[in-house]
Amino acid sequence: ELRSPLTRARLNTELLPDTAEVTPQRDALLRDLAEMTRLISDLLESERLAGRHAALHREATDPAELAREVVDELAITQPAARNIRLQTSANLPTLPLDRVRVRLLLRNLLDNALRHSADAPLPVELHIRRSGDAGQAIEIEVRDHGPGVPEDQLPHLAQAFFRPDTARTRSAGGVGLGLYLCRLVAQAHGGTFAVRNARPGLSVIVALPPA
Repeated sequence: ELRSPLTRARLNTELLPDTAEVTPQRDALLRDLAEMTRLISDLLESERLAGRHAALHREATDPAELAREVVDELAITQPAARNIRLQTSANLPTLPLDRVRVRLLLRNLLDNALRHSADAPLPVELHIRRSGDAGQAIEIEVRDHGPGVPEDQLPHLAQAFFRPDTARTRSAGGVGLGLYLCRLVAQAHGGTFAVRNARPGLSVIVALPPA
């Protein structure tokens, strides 16, 4: 119900005249409409994943290859993503993953790290490594070098619409759904989601089991 009027608003906005007076306002409106569309998509996806029987479309997936694809896609629209340090372990296992959902998880984690470390001296890091005794599970870690989060607020970071009232979020934007969706994706795969202060910065670790 919300997507239809948003689509009409975007089309009408795109038809506005391309003049020096109108263009800045048109571009600002298009950005706001795009943000609203993303918010609606995130809300719908969170409802799907929060259900007791979230339907996953699993297929054999190379985690390192998927991570490289997401980093390359981000670099097209976010110049800072070109500096992401991607480190992957050798001979990572192929896992049955929902590629669309894990792509969403990676993109949200990286986008969150990039937004909160714009002025950091070191780039965002993405690590894909083996985990568990048999080495058949994997861990995904995204670490930034930004201001971090107060320790008492860490347990709330992956709650829907939670935004810590710190310098980390004062100018970075966001509505508090990104990490919440990441936690839901991890749990839907039978995995875990953990957040810690890396001093400096924040580290998010997602563990995904082999089945």
